[in-house]
Amino acid sequence: MKEKNKQNISRRSFLKLAGYTGAATGLAACSDKNDRSSTDNHATGEMTYRINSSTGDKVSILGFGCMRWPSINGRSAREGNEEIDQEMVNNLVDYAIEHGVNYFDTSPAYCRGASEHATGIALSRHPRDKYFIATKLSNFSPNTWSREASIAMYHNSLKELQTDYIDYMLLHGIGMGNGMDEFNARYIDNGILEYLLEERQAGRIRNLGFSYHGDIKVFDYLLSRHDDYKWDFVQIQLNYLDWKYAKQINPRNTDAEYLYNELAKRDIPVVIMEPLLGGRLSNVPDNIVARLKQREPEQSIASWAFRFAGSFPKVLTVLSGMTRMDHLLDNLRTYSPLKPLTEEEFAFLQQTATMMMQFNTIPCNDCKYCMPCPYGIDIPAILLHYNKCLNEGNIPTSSQDENYRKARREYLIGYDRSVPRLRQASHCIGCNQCSPHCPQRINIPDELHRIDKFVEQLKQEQKF
Repeated sequence: MKEKNKQNISRRSFLKLAGYTGAATGLAACSDKNDRSSTDNHATGEMTYRINSSTGDKVSILGFGCMRWPSINGRSAREGNEEIDQEMVNNLVDYAIEHGVNYFDTSPAYCRGASEHATGIALSRHPRDKYFIATKLSNFSPNTWSREASIAMYHNSLKELQTDYIDYMLLHGIGMGNGMDEFNARYIDNGILEYLLEERQAGRIRNLGFSYHGDIKVFDYLLSRHDDYKWDFVQIQLNYLDWKYAKQINPRNTDAEYLYNELAKRDIPVVIMEPLLGGRLSNVPDNIVARLKQREPEQSIASWAFRFAGSFPKVLTVLSGMTRMDHLLDNLRTYSPLKPLTEEEFAFLQQTATMMMQFNTIPCNDCKYCMPCPYGIDIPAILLHYNKCLNEGNIPTSSQDENYRKARREYLIGYDRSVPRLRQASHCIGCNQCSPHCPQRINIPDELHRIDKFVEQLKQEQKF
């Protein structure tokens, strides 16, 4: 990626392209800090749609991400070994379709392999022309890199989803692992990309694209081959923190500004993942909550992030993993209809992102691709507890601090409550089986060892 090739978009140019009017219906939302529930159970109007320039599809700006389907115990089925609550999945899908959502994104890898099946059951109860199915060739493991294994995965997706065609098919997690070498092994050397192009030609795949994580060389290479592959869409991570700070958060990441602009200048529709950055932009530090609430008291914290992601003109849909009905209701209020950011609001969020950068949080999005750990460590829970305490000011740094005792106690008690002791960072041996699977490219063993050292220090000081 060369600096001279960056097509930076100014706020004014961005807003001109988006065609802002500032006259959309106001939003109603809750006021608690987690900010994903509300007493108002109705959207404010009609869903906003975008047209796919490749196929003419009229796609809802809110896409339903099926990575976090609810379990029978009320949590996300991505956690532990919990069974998906099919009745609740059906209810969520029914309500979403009734209120204009028509894009559903899943994968053979989601919910420990059960997402496609649950999604297929829920969607097949509706007319096929009422929804678009997006799924992925998630051949991450080397034992799925053969042509036969990858084709079998693709055909199993059709079976599980109870359909004879896929609306939006993605090469999953491009740039992860060993970059170009892994991409070639997964899609080129085995002829799978050519096979998928043939499936598109035959109509069994209506749109072909890829989701990008990691090595920018792979992203740039695939865009350089756009004339050959004719990508119908590309999925990227975009939010108001990653817009300019993704690389600063993690040097191995790429700012969303570059990713979006490279796609926009080629007129490739963009699908957005991680608009909330794994929930970090709905559970923000207290001073950021106050800042956002002072500006829009009735607007949810999460809705700021969703408005940011949806305001870019080449964005086709914004994915949200909605485990509970209140998640869906809040997002429907934000996008029914979308009230695009004004120029001043865009600047306000960029200033907010700059303020958030003072918090040295670990860029964990709770995707759980690092799991399971062979030693039973709950990696996401450890990292997320640290981030939560950091955001809330409960990271004790000096015994001279006024609130040191209180912060130390709250961190240690919260740690034991969030993570069983046998699954805490002290059990990490540094095998590093986790890091190659992390889309955010976190050096997980280093972070676990750092947190374990910090916890042990707190425990020692608590004895005196």
